[in-house]
Amino acid sequence: MGYLKDFQTHIANHDYPSFLKLWEEYCSGDEVEAEELCDILRSVKPSDIAEPFGRHVDRILPLWQKLPEGPLSHEAIKLIYDVQTSNSESLAELAYHYLSKLYGDQKYFNEKIRLIGLRGKEKFQGVISNYELLSHMEKGKFVFHTGGWGVGEIVDVSVVREQLTLEFDYVPGKKELSFATAFKTLIPIPDDHFLALRFGSPDLLEKKAKENPVEAIRMLLRDLGPKTAAEIKDEFCDLVIPANEWTRWWQTTRAKIKKDTMIATPDDIREPFHLLKIEVTHEERLRQVLENKPDANTLIQMVYTFLRDFPETLKNNEFKATLIEKLSEMLSFKEISTPQELQIHFFLQDLRNERESPAIVEIIKHYETIEQIIHNIEILAFKKRGLIEARKHRTDWKESFLDLLFKVDQSTLRDYILSELSSNGASDALKQKLQDLYTYPARYPEAFMWYFQKLQTQHEIPFSDKQGKTQFFEGLLILLSSIENDPQQRELVKKIHALLSAGRFAIVRQRMQESSSEDVKEFLLLASKCHSLSDHDQKIFHSLSEVAHPSLVKSRKKQETAATQEEQVIWATSEGYQKLQQRIQQIATIETIENAKEIEIARAHGDLRENAEFKAALEKRERLQFDLKFLSDQLNRVRIITKEDISTDEIGIGVIIECTNNKGQRVSYTILGPWDADPDKNILSFQSKLAQSLTGKLVGDKFVVQGDELTINSISSYL
Repeated sequence: MGYLKDFQTHIANHDYPSFLKLWEEYCSGDEVEAEELCDILRSVKPSDIAEPFGRHVDRILPLWQKLPEGPLSHEAIKLIYDVQTSNSESLAELAYHYLSKLYGDQKYFNEKIRLIGLRGKEKFQGVISNYELLSHMEKGKFVFHTGGWGVGEIVDVSVVREQLTLEFDYVPGKKELSFATAFKTLIPIPDDHFLALRFGSPDLLEKKAKENPVEAIRMLLRDLGPKTAAEIKDEFCDLVIPANEWTRWWQTTRAKIKKDTMIATPDDIREPFHLLKIEVTHEERLRQVLENKPDANTLIQMVYTFLRDFPETLKNNEFKATLIEKLSEMLSFKEISTPQELQIHFFLQDLRNERESPAIVEIIKHYETIEQIIHNIEILAFKKRGLIEARKHRTDWKESFLDLLFKVDQSTLRDYILSELSSNGASDALKQKLQDLYTYPARYPEAFMWYFQKLQTQHEIPFSDKQGKTQFFEGLLILLSSIENDPQQRELVKKIHALLSAGRFAIVRQRMQESSSEDVKEFLLLASKCHSLSDHDQKIFHSLSEVAHPSLVKSRKKQETAATQEEQVIWATSEGYQKLQQRIQQIATIETIENAKEIEIARAHGDLRENAEFKAALEKRERLQFDLKFLSDQLNRVRIITKEDISTDEIGIGVIIECTNNKGQRVSYTILGPWDADPDKNILSFQSKLAQSLTGKLVGDKFVVQGDELTINSISSYL
């Protein structure tokens, strides 16, 4: 197809002289490709040069006559007559003979010849298309309206009045069209066409889409051309697949489409799916990609995904040998890194069915640290294989595994490391490591949550006894209070809330029942410092504690009063109060409106399962709603600091503390509310751990900050 692009360029530039010159050259050849000829005529048909060009289109007829008979040849002659404007005697004769050959034995043939204007031979543009439309005009048949009325069903035809009656998709009521108007605006739709089934037999199409979704997508692409995920949704959702079933159906269908050998799946969700002209096997697709010589990381990810999705391709020994050859060739590249080399050797070991790979052992033994190996491998399965090989071939594996336990991000890797450390003589060191985890839970929040959840279901791991679970439950509440104001930890905070409230607070109930009253008091104190726990949550904590330990009922009112005085008040200066109000207004107006627009734009991209923009926009909406609720609750509890609230006899809210460290350097701290806090200026929130540890101290007292001992020299009022 060497001419199509040049023709389309001249059409786009409205360059009729150049187009006509190229057409003369095209017609002077020895032969044409039917598909290219059809594409050229389709391109010119709706353009502004179609009318003058129509006087010259018949120059292609000698070459058209050389085409073998078939659908493409028929489509080409239809398009020639759609474009022609000369209405010459020779064209009329050719059209009559062509139609007679195909349809001469049809009923009312001569009447149809009259209706399409071929008997008078004065004006017969589109004559073949019009004849086929006339033959299609029967009650119950479907047509497409090019003027925007959508699909229509023919409900009546009158040859006498030369008129038909239709019901359309997008136009209410029945519409009557003359044959002359129909010739200009209607396109016949075959009975097995996607649009005919969707309009006339939606239940049948829904059944087909659910039983064989890939076949339904093939039909759509065959009849309507390439479609993006969003456009596929427009054609199917509600009209074929109910909206409440769409997401699940599309997730399943998309996974099957990726494995189909006749549908090309785009890498970008904004690009269209399209039908292939020739079936391309999975092996051939990978070969084509490999021929483009992708970089090492792309190749590794591609081969891994391919072998995971299509393991049956390895039964093809020729393909398997080719893949081994390509991967082996990659090893000779100078730019390849050691982690990439290791992953390629993993592939080769599997493809060759080797029990042991000397190359893998060599890399593992001489790599500087196990952590570097794991960090530089992207594929999770290969990260674990790297750990397994390190466990077998490195003497420093225990120390490395202990160091990695909380650093790796994937639970699968943590589970493997924990298993190996627990069963291979590292239990004491492991216990010390886990003790650090519950003592300082905010250092590794994700790792803490991973182990806390394991403690609820496994009984053979360290700290799975009652005391251990008590210690980790305290750690959970400490973690919640530490991260609940951190915007980057919103998801983890929600996860903790869900964990605590699951099964009607089952975990909380169990810990209250199995712990001593002193431990339970500590739970309640820690929970009171978790401001993201609602008043309802706090009441449940107290109720469960009193059921488990009735002696706590007597002190409840006293505790509630103390909590109200010390914890429920959010202290703030006038400036801090205004800052809080402004932040609430910013979220409630500007950010919420912008987020709503982001959601609608992302939703339009379709394919919600793999639409990263849509997921991010929804997550942002959840964060904004959470922040708005949290900040509004704080605003209701704000009390503006006055001079009367500040006492300089001891450290408390609203004071400035002047201190001296061991080197004689002077340091000052100010204690205010959370909305006035500024760590860079040593302005502490009264809720912070340091501020709470300082509360009540006097001039001359000492305290420690980050290993540095300071002495309090003076206490003065901020106001």
